[in-house]
Amino acid sequence: MTVLETLVTKSLDRELPSRAEALRVLAGDDELLDVVAAAFRVRREFFGRRVKLNTIVNLKSGLCPEDCTYCSQRLGSTAQIMKYSWIDPAEAAELAGKAVDAGVKRVCLVASGRGPGDRDIRRVESTIGAIKAEHPQVEVCVCLGLLQDGQAERLRDAGAYAYSHNLNTSEERYGEICTTHTFADRVDTVRRATRGGLSPCSGAIFGMGESDDEIVDLAFALRNLDPDSVPVNFLIPFEGTPLEGRWELTPERCLRILALFRFCFPDVEVRLAGGREIHLRGMQVLALHVANSIFLGDYLTSEGQPGGDDLQLIADAGFTIEGLEQATLPVARHDLVTLRHRGAGSAAPAD
Repeated sequence: MTVLETLVTKSLDRELPSRAEALRVLAGDDELLDVVAAAFRVRREFFGRRVKLNTIVNLKSGLCPEDCTYCSQRLGSTAQIMKYSWIDPAEAAELAGKAVDAGVKRVCLVASGRGPGDRDIRRVESTIGAIKAEHPQVEVCVCLGLLQDGQAERLRDAGAYAYSHNLNTSEERYGEICTTHTFADRVDTVRRATRGGLSPCSGAIFGMGESDDEIVDLAFALRNLDPDSVPVNFLIPFEGTPLEGRWELTPERCLRILALFRFCFPDVEVRLAGGREIHLRGMQVLALHVANSIFLGDYLTSEGQPGGDDLQLIADAGFTIEGLEQATLPVARHDLVTLRHRGAGSAAPAD
């Protein structure tokens, strides 16, 4: 049995790869198309040809006190992004409604900052209520930074389904990308969200100089948290941030990372997130054979691919949108072109 066959067998049994097997996926010893094909066997077993659509509503942009080096909203950033305080719940609900009409199943409400205070939680509670009043079936995911006691429970009671908080990179090198909070702080928030009854969502950002060993360390650390969804972001090196000019990813590297995450999270939503358009480029269709979920529209401070193009990509590849029949799939001729929020206009990965 080859290594790839072993990986498929283990994944179908929901068994974690060995470290050597995980490193082999990244090393390039096997042909890329063989790796993608193996990952697709796992994806197809648990998710068929369905693609889940998500969108981000950026509730509050910029002026963050944290110093995450990858982020255009960080303390000291000179990136040319829009900065604004909390948007009105009605505006957020309108943006969410446009996304739901395009087939989106999960709306992610994101706000910059270290973590929410009581007033912030009240604002988000109102926003969740406004969205759920119009679209009771939609999953609302919240991403507000580090959680304190009782906050996850309040968000759950307001109607939130999930909480998103990425680990971003391995514990060993976390201090190289952020000094204002720790890897352990992030782990603690994911655990608080889970204990509070929210579906845990936690992933990573790649392209920040991480080694193969560090990628595997991160994948295994995430597996220990047992998340329900895992966003995979690829760095866009913003001008005005410490990582500006760092372009080290290739489409093949991105696909191998995605495949590794599929083998590590066989029955979990692996979401293709920020940076996919510029790093995968014409190979995005191969990524759909590995990841079963994507963001539609814009990210935080970055413009995504036009929504119609994404829908056409899904249809042309023979996939269907989760929750919609093929016959009703809104493709490029749909009048949805791009989902825009007022935080978009520059490039940055989703947090």
